[in-house]
Amino acid sequence: MTDTMKAAVPWHLWAVGVISLLWNGFGAYDFVMSITQGEAYWRASGMTDAMIAYYNAMPAWMYGPWVVGVWGAVAGSILLLLRNRYAVHLFALSLLGALISLLYGAVIDKAPPPPAEMAIMAWMPYVIALIAAFLAWYAWTMQKKGVLS
Repeated sequence: MTDTMKAAVPWHLWAVGVISLLWNGFGAYDFVMSITQGEAYWRASGMTDAMIAYYNAMPAWMYGPWVVGVWGAVAGSILLLLRNRYAVHLFALSLLGALISLLYGAVIDKAPPPPAEMAIMAWMPYVIALIAAFLAWYAWTMQKKGVLS
């Protein structure tokens, strides 16, 4: 589709774009604070010693999916608002990072088990993966409709 034939921008693109940027922006903030301040940030967030020890035990290779998931989502949100077709690719990468993290937590990471106080957060990786899947699907749909170019 040429620039003169670009599809009209639906109102929901702006709503999804802004909400996704806020959601993913918080993920980016959490990532930066976790990397730069670590335990001090976690303690200020209310985490216990057992929770901090659990996060500190995360293998180094898991930082890869975390980086791809977080920053792919932030960049995808920005490109969605800019109506750029590469938002689809970045949201797909973000989904991949979220799914690897989900699989790590659900299948691979069985020793040691998470502390009991983390039970309330057990659903969070599923929510993150579901939102990442929605954003990838949404961007793909907008591209197919000619809204993204």
